Amino acid sequence: MSETESSTSEVGELSRRPGRERGRDDGKFGRYGGQYVPEALMPAIEELADAYERYVLGNEDGFMDEFRERLADFGGRPTPLQRADRLSERYDTEVYLKREDLLHGGAHKLNNALGQVLLAKYMGKERIIAETGAGQHGTATAMAAAHLDMPCTIYMGERDINRQRPNVFRMKLNGSEVKPVTTGRGTLKEAISETMRDWAETVEDTHYVIGSIVGPHPFPVMVRDFQAIISEEAREQAVEKTGGLPTDVVACAGGGSNTMGTFADFVDDESVALHAVEAGGSTLEVDEEAGVAPNSASLYTGEEGVLHGARTKLLQDSDGQIMESHSVSSGLDYAGVGPELAYLVDEGRVDPVAVGDDAALEGFHRLSNTEGIIPALETAHAFGYLEEHHEELGERVVVNVSGRGDKDLDAAIEETDKRDIDEAPDMSMFTEGM
Repeated sequence: MSETESSTSEVGELSRRPGRERGRDDGKFGRYGGQYVPEALMPAIEELADAYERYVLGNEDGFMDEFRERLADFGGRPTPLQRADRLSERYDTEVYLKREDLLHGGAHKLNNALGQVLLAKYMGKERIIAETGAGQHGTATAMAAAHLDMPCTIYMGERDINRQRPNVFRMKLNGSEVKPVTTGRGTLKEAISETMRDWAETVEDTHYVIGSIVGPHPFPVMVRDFQAIISEEAREQAVEKTGGLPTDVVACAGGGSNTMGTFADFVDDESVALHAVEAGGSTLEVDEEAGVAPNSASLYTGEEGVLHGARTKLLQDSDGQIMESHSVSSGLDYAGVGPELAYLVDEGRVDPVAVGDDAALEGFHRLSNTEGIIPALETAHAFGYLEEHHEELGERVVVNVSGRGDKDLDAAIEETDKRDIDEAPDMSMFTEGM
C-alpha cells in the first residue's frame, strides 16, 4: 500500500471515530440545529454541504491529507499535553493541560480557519469573509488566507476592536481588511449578522468562515470535525502518559468550537465527565426589562430559540428578543451556543457550569504565576472553575488551554485594577497618575 493510500485509510478511520457522527446527515441534534437562513443563501449552504461531504468526510482529491499536512507544517501540530505540576499539587489531583495556546497564532482557532480556507480553495471560491469577537478567529482566518493566497475581509464589532487592538493589527499585517461593526453593542453577535449580510450578496465567489460550531448546517458539524484534532490528540496523549483516559475534561464555552473540539472524541466514553465552562459575567440574574443578560451563560440559563441560522439555546427575553450578553472576555461574549452542545446538555452528557468575571480574572493570574502560562481570558474561565470545583472532580483532569493571553494584557490590567486579587502583581505602576 502506498503512503498516500495508507494516509487516506487512516483519515477514513478517524472520520468514523465515536462521538463524531451526530448531525452529519441533516444537521439536527435532537430538536436543535437545522438551516434557518434566507432563501438567497440556500444555494451556498447546499454547495457547502456537498463540499463537506466530498472533501472532509470523503477525503476527495486528498483534501484531508493536505489539511493535516498543513496543520503540522504551518500550524505546528501536535500540541503537547503537559502535566501541570504545581496545580496538581494544589488540588491534590493530576491536572494536564492541552496546550492549544502553542498552536500557530496562539489559539485553537487555526484548526478550523485553515480547514475552511483550504476547503474554499478546493471549491473554487475567490474571496474569504469572517467574523471575530476576541480577534483570535479573525487572526487565524487572516493567517490562513495569507498562507493560501486568498483575499480576506474580517467583520469585528467596534467595541471588540477597542478591546483587542493587537489582534486587529495582526489581521491587517496579514493583509486582511478589518471592517468595524457599529450596530447594537458592537460585539460578536452583530459581527456575525453583518458577515451574513455580506455573504448573502456575494455567495457565488465568497466563502464565509464561521468561527464556531454555530450557524446553519453544515457549519456546526464541519467546525467540530476540524477542531476534533484537539480531542483526538488529547485522548491518545492521555493514554500514553497515564495509561488510561482522564476522569474529567474541562473547556471554556462561548459559541463552542474549542469545547466540542476538546470533547468530540470523549463523548462516547461514559467514564469521562465533560464540563463546559461558560462566562457567568457579573451575575446570572437577567434584567429582562432592559434586555440585558450580564453574563454569556446560554447553556446554563438560556432557552430554546433561533439565532444565526440554527435552533439552539439562547439568552432571550419572554418575547423571544435576543438579550445583550456580557463577559470580561470578548470571545465568550455571545448570546447563543452551538446546537450540538445544547443537545448534549439536554441529554445529560455535558455538565454546563458558569464562572463569573472575578473568578476568571483570578484564574488568569493563578495559571500565570503557578505554571508560567498566561492564558486568554476565555481560557481563564476554565481555571476559575478548577479552583472552585476541584474537590468534585476525579483523579485525572484535562483542561484545554484554548488560547494564550497576549491579546488580553491591556484588558487584564484594567480589569485587575478594579478587583482585589491575591495572586495579582502590584498594579500601581500602571495606574498611578491616571
